[in-house]
Amino acid sequence: MREINRWFRDRRGIPVRVIRWEPESDRVIYLRENYEHGECFCPLHQFQRDFWEIEAPHER
Repeated sequence: MREINRWFRDRRGIPVRVIRWEPESDRVIYLRENYEHGECFCPLHQFQRDFWEIEAPHER
């Protein structure tokens, strides 16, 4: 497991914060603001296709 703290936008333009990458399962774990169910995840290949990196909200 590799801890990460980077921001991305999904294909709908919603920002998410990536918190972890799990190379053993090849998936990315991220958080959505105001999402009541906790962590979200998806396979790395899907994440690379559907998300693009942005500046952290506090850096703008």
